[in-house]
Amino acid sequence: MKIKKGDLVQVITGKDRGKQGKVIVAYPREDRVLVEGVNRVKKHTKAGQSARGSKTGGIVTTEAPVHVSNVQLVVEKDGQKVVTRVGYRFDDEGNKIRVAKRTGEDI
Repeated sequence: MKIKKGDLVQVITGKDRGKQGKVIVAYPREDRVLVEGVNRVKKHTKAGQSARGSKTGGIVTTEAPVHVSNVQLVVEKDGQKVVTRVGYRFDDEGNKIRVAKRTGEDI
């Protein structure tokens, strides 16, 4: 998977199209990423009681994972943010390095 935790990405399709956010968690086995502020859903949690006696539960708004094909990496070029595809190259020691296809720079 070419998108990693901590990357800045932009949603390219769906209800949150155009939104940008940081990747919180990457799930490579499911090909999904959890993006900050994107794909927010309401979750109903069961009402209960904490150890101190306060009530818990109700409706909680949280982010849900998005398929990795629906996001694109955002890199900065000349002070502007540009969406780009990701490629790979190998350096002299044989290490794999991610490269922004549009700008040609290392990520």
